[in-house]
Amino acid sequence: MESIRKIFKIGYGPSSSHTMGPRKAAQMFRDRTPEAAEYRVTLFGSLAATGVGHLTDKAILEELAQHATAEIIWKPKEFLPFHPNAMQFEALDKSGNVICSDTIYSIGGGDILHEGEARGKDEQVYTMSTIGEILKWCEETGHSFWEYVDICEGPEIWDYLREVWKVMKEAVERGIEAEGVLPGGLGLRRKAVSYYVHATGYNPSLKSRGLVYAYALAVSEENASGGLIVTAPTCGSCGIVPAVLYHLSTSKGFSEQRILRALATAGLFGSVVKHNASVSGAEVGCQGEVGVACAMAAAAASQLFGGTPAQIEYSAEMGLEHHLGLTCDPVCGLVQVPCIERNAYAAARALDANLYAAFSDGRHTVTFDRIVEVMKQTGHDLPSLYKETAQGGLAAIR
Repeated sequence: MESIRKIFKIGYGPSSSHTMGPRKAAQMFRDRTPEAAEYRVTLFGSLAATGVGHLTDKAILEELAQHATAEIIWKPKEFLPFHPNAMQFEALDKSGNVICSDTIYSIGGGDILHEGEARGKDEQVYTMSTIGEILKWCEETGHSFWEYVDICEGPEIWDYLREVWKVMKEAVERGIEAEGVLPGGLGLRRKAVSYYVHATGYNPSLKSRGLVYAYALAVSEENASGGLIVTAPTCGSCGIVPAVLYHLSTSKGFSEQRILRALATAGLFGSVVKHNASVSGAEVGCQGEVGVACAMAAAAASQLFGGTPAQIEYSAEMGLEHHLGLTCDPVCGLVQVPCIERNAYAAARALDANLYAAFSDGRHTVTFDRIVEVMKQTGHDLPSLYKETAQGGLAAIR
């Protein structure tokens, strides 16, 4: 299983699969073809269907235009067999002849694969790839999930997570100060500042919940405006983990060291899902984005509150289980409606999952790994209408 660095990527929104991945692919292809006089890029399937709203064309053109002119061709109804987020890059000479071609897939979380490459091609950092295996190891050795991350990743992971936490905090703090209308044409006003102000006027219980909403909205709105955020595990779900950790850090006084350990645990759970299923909305729907982020945040919260490994696993299981079947149906293809609101709601559900598990001894019927299997199958059973094509569900109301 790959490093948790693949779950926590620092970059600009609004979409890890539709913006970060294509930008990276364009940059790599540009660097490979310095002799090109012109570029032609064909976008297929989900990538084409919601690419405009996700700024896919802008991300690609910004990279290719540094060297030559480029043309984007959109084929939203044509799906390549490997993954619904497919791109074909072609480099042309001065006579218009194709001198280099490459088909690249944006598979979620900002990761890309070239035609013929297998998933998990990068260095495998973890020997165990299911939560069941890791949980058994924890119970046998007395260690916790974050300690397994430390053993496998090495001490350098903490500097990386410290930078991740810094970017997360800054996104929250920028977002709760920003006002105005989000770009994209929906006319959606930023709500984080309003929720933050209103929350301060309520009693402690309601204030706590209102602040969690505000922090999640803040990061999600920063993402929607193309700001600097951290995938957790994707751009579309990037507000959930920061909201929970920022709230617990500021309201409960948890130290940075404990927050970083909670981040490590969250990353481990996200990596297990990515390894065994998917975190791509175009592949398995929003359950793979918001659902997985909720599970990650729930695991992190449970650890911070002293949960046993079994209780942490139970928290994460509930965070994902109760998002099973969630469709990816962005209105106008923008990471705004219903995405931003879902981040706020899922952050609150993550805290509820932690509380529910804390009342238990951690024993329960359905394991986290089983839920991951079900999520994968459910995602494959969902029609393409409900997987980031902006053709079904809520997206069809416009």
